[in-house]
Amino acid sequence: MKIIMKLVDLIDDELCGAKDYIKMARRERTEHPSLADTFASLAEAEMGHVRTLHEEVAKLIDQVRERDGEPPAEMLAVYNYEHKKQIDKAAKIKNMITQYKNE
Repeated sequence: MKIIMKLVDLIDDELCGAKDYIKMARRERTEHPSLADTFASLAEAEMGHVRTLHEEVAKLIDQVRERDGEPPAEMLAVYNYEHKKQIDKAAKIKNMITQYKNE
């Protein structure tokens, strides 16, 4: 399931982009408020991409289960490990976005 691992990589890229944008938003808030708001909006857009890609991964895993039964344990172990890291990172980024909005 190379496509699933590719999607995992794409999700990582989107999370990194979201984190970079919200960090820039927080850094530029005082001096460039409009730009900071744009960065925050871009961070939220990246998080939307994360959700969309995650939904596609879930569909692919369901398709494999329907077609072939349970995916190989090794593949699921790697995916679950990466998924947990992404969930943790996404939660931190969402918190940063919320803090930005509430400041």
